[in-house]
Amino acid sequence: MNTNANHTSHTGPRPSIMSSQSATKARQMANLHSQLSQLSANLAATEEILRMTSFQAERMRDLASWHGGLLMAASKVLGEESVNGQPQQR
Repeated sequence: MNTNANHTSHTGPRPSIMSSQSATKARQMANLHSQLSQLSANLAATEEILRMTSFQAERMRDLASWHGGLLMAASKVLGEESVNGQPQQR
C-alpha cells in the first residue's frame, strides 16, 4: 500500500487562514495607529501643560519676592515692636 497517495502535500497555511491572519494583522495595525495618534496628542497636551506650569512657577517666584519685600517694608515702617504686638516707645 502506498500511503503517500492519500496525503496531499502541505507547504503552508490554507488561503482562508492566511486571509484571516492578514485581516487580524491589519486590524491590529489600525488599532496601534489609532493609539499612537492618541498618545501623540496626549504628549502635545502634556508639553503645553508643562510649559504653562513653568511660566506660572516663575510668576509665583516673582510674587513671593514682592510679598517678602512688602513684609520687610511693613516691618521697617511699623517697627519691630508693633509687629511683635508691643507699642512703640518714642
